Amino acid sequence: MQLVVGRIGRAHGIKGDVTIEVRTDEPELRLGPGAVLATDPAATGPLTIESGRVHSGRLLLRFAGVRDRTGAEALRNTLLIAEVDPEELPEDPEEFYDHQLMDLDVVTADGTEVGRITEISHLPSQDLFIVERPDGSEVMIPFVEEIVAEIDLEEQKAVITPPPGLIDGQAEVASDRDAAEDESA
Repeated sequence: MQLVVGRIGRAHGIKGDVTIEVRTDEPELRLGPGAVLATDPAATGPLTIESGRVHSGRLLLRFAGVRDRTGAEALRNTLLIAEVDPEELPEDPEEFYDHQLMDLDVVTADGTEVGRITEISHLPSQDLFIVERPDGSEVMIPFVEEIVAEIDLEEQKAVITPPPGLIDGQAEVASDRDAAEDESA
């Protein structure tokens, strides 16, 4: 099974280093020296990691055969893809690979059916489940502890405790002014 583990950013310096947008919780395992990664687009790879380091909070990698800024810049926006055994699980029991979460049924804590996970969107601040509802519409559910209460891989379901308005469209609007008016009444 193939997993996207990073995206190549801009060139760094003149010796072929590139910045990496890390898309794995295990960069030391997936993006270490000697790792051979497939790419998207496929024509730019496979790429072998020659060295890596962290500079100013960013992961920098150098690939075998890329020796200058021009070569590094040519790799920009390339996705890095690792081959992973589908039976392999993340070390942390609270972490999941995308393929484990795809097609899980999503239900509320009281058992109400919400839909099925059809996509996982990885955003800078958090991940989102894209859930297809029985009527064909979609709802986005943030994959955060406050909302996703449980992932049960054996039962193939995700249990959520959504705040008002997330899945029913009936958002509650509260402001400090409303609270102050209630207290003064």
